Amino acid sequence: MSLFWHYLLAVADGNNDSDNNPQPDTLYYPTTDATWETVTAESLGWNTAAFSDLYAFLELKNTKSFMILYDGRIVSEQYFNGHSAQSLWYWASAGKTLTTACTGIAAEQGLLDVNAAVSTYLGAGWTSLPANKEQLIKVSNLLTMTSGLDDSLGNSVAPENLQYVADAGTRWAYHNVYVKLQDVVSEVANKTWATYFNENLRDKIGMNGFWFSSGEDLSVYSSNTKSMARFGLLMSRKGKWFDQQIVPEAFCDAATQTSQNLNRAYGYMWWINGESTYRLPQLQFQFNGSLIPSAPADMYCALGKNDQKIYIVPSRKLVIIRMGDSADGTNFALSDFDDALWQKINAVIQ
Repeated sequence: MSLFWHYLLAVADGNNDSDNNPQPDTLYYPTTDATWETVTAESLGWNTAAFSDLYAFLELKNTKSFMILYDGRIVSEQYFNGHSAQSLWYWASAGKTLTTACTGIAAEQGLLDVNAAVSTYLGAGWTSLPANKEQLIKVSNLLTMTSGLDDSLGNSVAPENLQYVADAGTRWAYHNVYVKLQDVVSEVANKTWATYFNENLRDKIGMNGFWFSSGEDLSVYSSNTKSMARFGLLMSRKGKWFDQQIVPEAFCDAATQTSQNLNRAYGYMWWINGESTYRLPQLQFQFNGSLIPSAPADMYCALGKNDQKIYIVPSRKLVIIRMGDSADGTNFALSDFDDALWQKINAVIQ
């Protein structure tokens, strides 16, 4: 079944569930950072003695900030190495998921179709592919990293740098071409990407931050830690903020589940734990086992260069944020640090 039909079926299921018996929204959401409620680890029955080992490990591993939310409330908020609650830091590729969210919003607004060819919105010639091959690349292929474009040519998304390797949908490769989704959204909304993002996502959930270019067409988001936590909370609530559906629920479900069979640990730019196999950026090799073995099987996560992390665990009502420099050597998304960190977290949450 195609990605598009999975999305349509999910929409239909969602419509059948709640319309007949609407329930009031009783979940907690923060209003401002200053009034963000907390909950104690003791009241949750956690092993508070293990926090000291966790914090020492985080500080040793070049962490700048770390947060744990339980059911929306702050359990732990720590800053290291000169960082503070007001400090801004880059999300790196963890911010890809912001582009995912805005793509879903634009689709719900009727501005784009995830099953349409990218050239429908950007015109012919946005790659160097023959017209018949370029036409195969759909919006969904950019969401799932299955464009078939050559991922060995660097980060630039200029047409001369977008070269054919395989037909869209037949090869998974981590590629910066996803950023063309921002061009698509900007084109169909007739607004700059930053303006659309701010109006439709950032400002609605009380985030701060801004987009900046780091060269070679890279579009990177920067914010404080609580803004990253707000977005994690939004996604943990399936796109809902208070009583407003910001990102379509069905789209959130599709984004945080396996999206194709080439890399079962990948959704729509979200990484999926608990699958039997996974692939990593810059490698054409399939690994056996779960992405992060020590983490809960139902976890999904946004992962960025140098260990920027949003971990979401629905079964435990957890959203966990880590910002900082690389824990060890430079890495592109996933590293051994993830598994080691989860061993420390597990000792706390038992």
